[in-house]
Amino acid sequence: MILVIYLMIGQHVCPNSQKPLALRIFMGESEYKLKISWINALFLTLTPIVGIAGAALLWKEYGAPGVFEGVIFISMYLACGLSITAGYHRLFSHRAYEAHWLTVLFYSVFAAGAFQNSVIEWCSDHRNHHKMVDTDDDPYNAKRGFWYSHMIWIMIVEDRHANDFSNVKDLQDNKIIAWQHRNIFKIGVVSGWLLPMAIGYLVGGIPYAISGFIWGGVLRTVAVHHGTFCVNSIAHIFGTQPYDDTNTSRDSWWVAFITFGEGYHNFHHIFQADYRNGIKWYQFDPTKWLIKMFSLVGLATKLKKTPQHSIDIAILDMKIIKNTRKLDELSIDSAPYVERMKTTRDNLRSAMYNLHKVTNEKKEGSKSNTEEISAKIIQLKKNIAAGQEEISTIFKDISNAKPNSA
Repeated sequence: MILVIYLMIGQHVCPNSQKPLALRIFMGESEYKLKISWINALFLTLTPIVGIAGAALLWKEYGAPGVFEGVIFISMYLACGLSITAGYHRLFSHRAYEAHWLTVLFYSVFAAGAFQNSVIEWCSDHRNHHKMVDTDDDPYNAKRGFWYSHMIWIMIVEDRHANDFSNVKDLQDNKIIAWQHRNIFKIGVVSGWLLPMAIGYLVGGIPYAISGFIWGGVLRTVAVHHGTFCVNSIAHIFGTQPYDDTNTSRDSWWVAFITFGEGYHNFHHIFQADYRNGIKWYQFDPTKWLIKMFSLVGLATKLKKTPQHSIDIAILDMKIIKNTRKLDELSIDSAPYVERMKTTRDNLRSAMYNLHKVTNEKKEGSKSNTEEISAKIIQLKKNIAAGQEEISTIFKDISNAKPNSA
């Protein structure tokens, strides 16, 4: 087991090294000042082994998993997984909304059962990730390889990633979060493992208690772990970049499906304060639905949404970038097209912003100027339609452009 951990870490943390990382650490030759976190490394490697072995033994002794196993697994998966996405991520890391203290307590208790460290630790790493994305100061830098960003970063300790928690002082002032940080392992064991075990015992005695521990506890822990890990790894490798390509983040619908909507990661990286990740009605984002549901009963307030015109301009900017690259690839003088695109884009942005502003004025203003505001809205919509038609014409001209002959 120890040898496997060494080889995994050595191959992916220092891929250009001819010596295994283990040997380089012992010899003091590693260019990275790091050491293996044996608690994390053993936890991440042993939990799937224990879970699979336990499930196999239960199957042999009591038969195939049934309704109880399915219900306890899904229930705990939802409670712990959504506490990570809606709690640790969108609430605590990005302040995308505000929450009632009962909501904070729920997230703190069940996210502890996900065994992904405390709110303070998790959010400090995540804020650093957004601030330093794709650099050596990014705790889970995707450019260091799939396995590094997926889980190896958790299995090592690097001096440059040491946390002083200076970026989460707002969280340290919260009494519930501070309590969770002090007692993270105890809370995690109770909510993540003992709770499904106790439920199983109440349902059917010792056999169900063991089944609850294995399915609702250990295997569920592994599932939530790798769901979260997929956002850090797969969602930075596979998918589309409709909003921004200055970092490795991607939108991936199938990652969203296994991570409660977190797979729309390209959107998230550019609009990280938005309580939504999937902004379209058909995009799978149960975290967004949970937050919205909480808001209807007073458990969440002040949900932040990115103005639609900002999203539309980000999409347009990416289309302009891609079309400009196409011109360069065809060795076509891009200057005339770029000037047309820039002018049209700026006009569109101005019209969209003004429409957003005037629409809000109509909602908040008095009835005396309703006709004037309505006339402005009609004119701005016409300007936007004209701009969209113009930019479509430019894109069409680019697609029909012929490469310059040598």
